[in-house]
Amino acid sequence: MAATALVLFIAHNLTANLQRLGVHTGFAFLERPAGFAISQTLIPFNEGSTYFRAFLVALVNTLLVTALSIFLATVIGFVIALARSSSNQLMAGVGALYVETFRNIPLLIQLLFWYFAVVQALPLPRQSIEVGNAIFLNNRGLFIPWLDASGLSLPRLEGFNFHGGLVILPELLALTIGLSIYSAAFIAEIMRGGIQATSRGHIDAAYSLGLTKWQTTRLVVVPLALRVIVPPLGAYYIVILKNSSLGSAIAYPDLILIVAGTILNQTGQPIEAMTITLATYLVLGLALAFITSAINRYLAR
Repeated sequence: MAATALVLFIAHNLTANLQRLGVHTGFAFLERPAGFAISQTLIPFNEGSTYFRAFLVALVNTLLVTALSIFLATVIGFVIALARSSSNQLMAGVGALYVETFRNIPLLIQLLFWYFAVVQALPLPRQSIEVGNAIFLNNRGLFIPWLDASGLSLPRLEGFNFHGGLVILPELLALTIGLSIYSAAFIAEIMRGGIQATSRGHIDAAYSLGLTKWQTTRLVVVPLALRVIVPPLGAYYIVILKNSSLGSAIAYPDLILIVAGTILNQTGQPIEAMTITLATYLVLGLALAFITSAINRYLAR
């Protein structure tokens, strides 16, 4: 009751002060033309599109980098967890070095390093790093073959840049790499804890049945560890979602840069812009928590 009363009191004072200052509130601005371009748009968007359309573009971009980072961080974290749990001292040492190095360097510094010191330092398009004459990496991004309406589209150099195929912009590339490598250090420890929680009796029983070490890991250790690691793993996936907001520091067009940045500055309606941003992150976080809970209930059966 006290918390509700406090919220109502703040809301009343805020409304009264806005009216006194003559500040107009509301979300009608979402239907007005945005008048700006966005570097990465996975859905149709142009300068004549509405602010609401710009919000959708930013939302999709946020979901994209979050999904990519979750997938890559999970794969890398699993490999590091196996290395740290290995009886081979060299592998265990490499895994420990990875974890202690990347989890103790602030994420923002890592993102700035990957963007300015690595991606921006790549060669120009004409001197691209290429793989099989189909994949090209340069300071304009990563260009890969892609399927479109006409079939397989291959990147080709025309003038000063590549055209065709699919381009992964430098901002997305640096943010995905930095966020994945950083998050993998924490995910590796979560997975290592689950692996170590597996009963030694189950492992010995698998060996007694003639299973190899890899078969034991895949068929016994991992399934049992999943029951332990799913809740903390799901919680860290939400952290990855929130950490993706740091992409605005390298100009990645996500919710923070577009909604809490450009739209807020152009419309002069900070309360609405920040409300949309906060509510979106809240809904996305709750959705990840719901999915994690559902998976955990399924595994518990």
